[in-house]
Amino acid sequence: MRVIRGFLAITILALVIFVVIEQIDNSPEEVITDVTNVVKEGSHVLQSKVQPEESPSVELEGDIYQWIGESEQKLKENLGDPNRVDKSAYGYEWLVYNSSESQYIQFGVEEGKIISVYATGDNLEIAPVQSGASYEAVNDTFNFSDEISYNDGLSSYTFRLTEDDKKKRPLVQVDDSVFVQFYFDTVTSSLSSVRILTANTLLLHRPYEIEYRGNLPEQPELTEEQWNTVQTGMEQQVFDISNVIRHVHEKSHLEWDEKVSKVAYDHSKDMYENNYFSHFSLNGDGLKERLEAGEVLYASAGENIAAQYPDAPSAMEGWLNSEGHREALLSEDYNHLGVGVYRFYYTQNFLGKAL
Repeated sequence: MRVIRGFLAITILALVIFVVIEQIDNSPEEVITDVTNVVKEGSHVLQSKVQPEESPSVELEGDIYQWIGESEQKLKENLGDPNRVDKSAYGYEWLVYNSSESQYIQFGVEEGKIISVYATGDNLEIAPVQSGASYEAVNDTFNFSDEISYNDGLSSYTFRLTEDDKKKRPLVQVDDSVFVQFYFDTVTSSLSSVRILTANTLLLHRPYEIEYRGNLPEQPELTEEQWNTVQTGMEQQVFDISNVIRHVHEKSHLEWDEKVSKVAYDHSKDMYENNYFSHFSLNGDGLKERLEAGEVLYASAGENIAAQYPDAPSAMEGWLNSEGHREALLSEDYNHLGVGVYRFYYTQNFLGKAL
């Protein structure tokens, strides 16, 4: 991604100089390659069952792992009511705990049972590894593989990871039907976040190439009203996770900006409806023109976009590992953030405003 530093606009009344900084990709593939999933019919006979000798031998001591399969009631008894409940695009709900500036955790709940946990930030309970651990240390513990097979008794699946997958988000099977995704910050080669999820949830998300015999679980068809609820939740998740990532990197907190969120949302929706992926709209308008049309005042501005990530946490990890997007995400030039999500198109608009 290259950065274009552009215009100087002098207003007649105030003679204030504004600078728009647009974060522009060298090519959309930088984002899309990491999230385009190829699901194809299997041509090989896969193992029918995970054998006992192949079961993970690593003892998972961290509290976060233990929540899979527990009840929503037990979670609330231990942690209290969530700060927010967000709908996912996959039929389950996210119970969000975001009261700490240094940690963010969301629990996926379906029919009263926890089926997924995503956590990022400092001092996560994820022993035998720890937050910020090096790639080498986590790999030494879990022995990352580029191929993992799973059988549910009716269908057989093999998840195939590219070298890029193994570097950024390796997958580990920790039980017969439970998996962990370790997300790494490839700039610092350190553990950024973790996601624990059941096999069925992983098959719904489809973040890796899958070779299978049998059937894949069907992804739900959402109404427009349901999508609106899901999108609002993902926008808030992007905002929360952005600030936790900034805290980890010792950057200042960003404030939510509703006006610029509308600008970001309109761009995500336009990309989806007109089937393109760019910082520039089909009419040639860029961030500068969109902010002007939205009557947004600022001293500096930047934009991140992403497409086809299965949810907000995965989009955030993608931005963290892309040079230009990372620059905007961690820039001290900005103090406000607007987020707009439409379907699986994501836009962040960062603003620097005079305080």
